[in-house]
Amino acid sequence: MTRPAAFLAVLILAAFAASAGCTETTPERTVLTVVPAGSLLLPLEEVEAAFEDQHPDIDVRVEGHGSIQAVRQVTDLGREIDVVAVADASLIPDMMYIPMGEGEGNYTDWYASFAENEMVIAYTDRSTGADEITAENWHHILARPDVRVGFSNPMLDACGYRALMVTALAEEHYDEPGLFGAIIGGSFDPPLTPARAEGVTAITLPERMRPADGKVAIRDGSIYLLSLLDAGGIDYAFEYRSVAEGHGLRWIDLPPEINLGSRAHADDYRKVQVTLGFQRFRSVGSERIGQPIVYAITVPENAPHPDEAHLFVDFLLDAFQEERAGWPAPMDAGPGAAMAYHATN
Repeated sequence: MTRPAAFLAVLILAAFAASAGCTETTPERTVLTVVPAGSLLLPLEEVEAAFEDQHPDIDVRVEGHGSIQAVRQVTDLGREIDVVAVADASLIPDMMYIPMGEGEGNYTDWYASFAENEMVIAYTDRSTGADEITAENWHHILARPDVRVGFSNPMLDACGYRALMVTALAEEHYDEPGLFGAIIGGSFDPPLTPARAEGVTAITLPERMRPADGKVAIRDGSIYLLSLLDAGGIDYAFEYRSVAEGHGLRWIDLPPEINLGSRAHADDYRKVQVTLGFQRFRSVGSERIGQPIVYAITVPENAPHPDEAHLFVDFLLDAFQEERAGWPAPMDAGPGAAMAYHATN
């Protein structure tokens, strides 16, 4: 055998040995697919890392979406997802307590609520009016024609329809007729006009949310507004408090009567509802009713790795018992803070 041939043979044998060694020492990991609301992405970075430290045989892969889109990954797009977590607990029974197919069981029959949040107005030092906006005059600042406002698409994301609810509640709270139109509604053609009847304010959306001017900007999820805000494309964004805090933004706290973060004002929140303007998605309920913000999590019935999924859910629920900066707040132990809900409840 020539020297080059002998050298090549040695390399081949070494490659086989290395390959065999890797096969023996690197067991295959179970891939766990977790689809959360975008506002959970920051805390889930920590949860994922801590969980994988304790369970090195599991590879958690997190894929964020707006809450409605997160559920639709299972119900409408037919993907096999292990864990779904949303920023509006009511979406799970509304969208997933339905049969997977004729004669089949529901997509899920339970969920666990685990965190709370509230709506705020997020901004940066460069935002128009940043040096004068306060908790008392924020609605006047946002109503100015030269101030650009952003919110997420209410067809896809809970934060989006909550932005509309907050603005409608603000019009009533501050007794300023026309406020909704000045901040949001007037930027659409035809304008979005709240209708009031029997003490309830109803906002009916068009099939496509396309602003007619430059005052309002919409993105698929509230998390996608952050880069627009940072670049100066908008001045203010309707966001969750945890998102504003976690990304180092400035924000204005809103009164509890309108911020969707107080159980004591649940009756006030129910006075506004948003009707989604499409029927393309069979699993989406058309009416979203104002209520306190509660996060929820579930394991779909067709999850490919249910045992590992439940293990991850238990780990996450335990992690959210502790209050942390940039995370949605732990569930209050007071009345109405039930943890688990089943279809039979």
